[in-house]
Amino acid sequence: MEFFNTLIPILDSTLRYAAPLLLACLAGLYSERAGIVDIGLEGKMLGAAFLTGGVAYATGSIWLGMLAGIAASMALSLLHGVASITFRGDQLISGVAINFLAAGLSIVVGAAWFSLGGRTPSLPPEARFQNIEFPFAQAIEGVPILGPIYSELLSGHTILVYVALLAVPLTWFVLYRTRFGLRLRAAGENPGAVDTAGVSVVRLRYSAIVIAGILCGLAGAYLASFAAGFVKDMTAGRGYIALAALIFAKWRPWQAMGTCLLFGFLSAAAPYLENRSFMGVSVASQFIDALPYILTVIILAGFVGKAIPPRAGGKPYVKEK
Repeated sequence: MEFFNTLIPILDSTLRYAAPLLLACLAGLYSERAGIVDIGLEGKMLGAAFLTGGVAYATGSIWLGMLAGIAASMALSLLHGVASITFRGDQLISGVAINFLAAGLSIVVGAAWFSLGGRTPSLPPEARFQNIEFPFAQAIEGVPILGPIYSELLSGHTILVYVALLAVPLTWFVLYRTRFGLRLRAAGENPGAVDTAGVSVVRLRYSAIVIAGILCGLAGAYLASFAAGFVKDMTAGRGYIALAALIFAKWRPWQAMGTCLLFGFLSAAAPYLENRSFMGVSVASQFIDALPYILTVIILAGFVGKAIPPRAGGKPYVKEK
């Protein structure tokens, strides 16, 4: 029972840590399924987090902040689309440029806006997303096993955690059970066939990056609310971790959720593993904190060659005459 009581808080934190990763991972899923490699997930999340924190502080509304963050992410996403779809530029270079642009602009604009060295002031509780309590959560809290699972693990998260979880079955349905999803996947596999069928490949790819921009905007808004504001480089590589999770999941939504939960679990378990010894060997806290990033390197080194991406991924489409 003691193990169970320790496991519930870890799993509860797992959902909190996994939510932004899952949103960013699904953003990359839409984009890459349409044939657009999106290295710029990190930059879009960072830009969204900055504008969410700044607008939420200025207006006192996290909802207005979230809309501003989504707008910032969509603007960067469309910039990536113009460079890689309209002008047929290198998608990797475009994505990296977005990451640099967001990292630099967030510091410069933040310093000019708030004069706090690139960060925003701390958000008051009313300017952050509030936890949602499920019905009867407190009433059944004392029930063995079922009570902690319902009242502590499932209940008590912000709305974006539930949005991230619900986005997984929605993404599966859109990609595999709708005409739009079929065409989107075809645009990433055989854009020539899509064009021959009279469907615009350019429109499909722009639709995909718009969806990716919205999801990255939600991920950035979550980070700003979770951290009560924006600080320099607060995404801390989550965009790259999301890409690694996407590769490990082989560009499938359900597997992506499982992989993001694994990364979230490693982050959540870190405080419980620090300064503990295993088989007489003490493990440094820095190693525990680095576990998600170590796993990212292992995934990229071991699965990039085995995971087969969409065939047209990263290739600009030139309409045949």
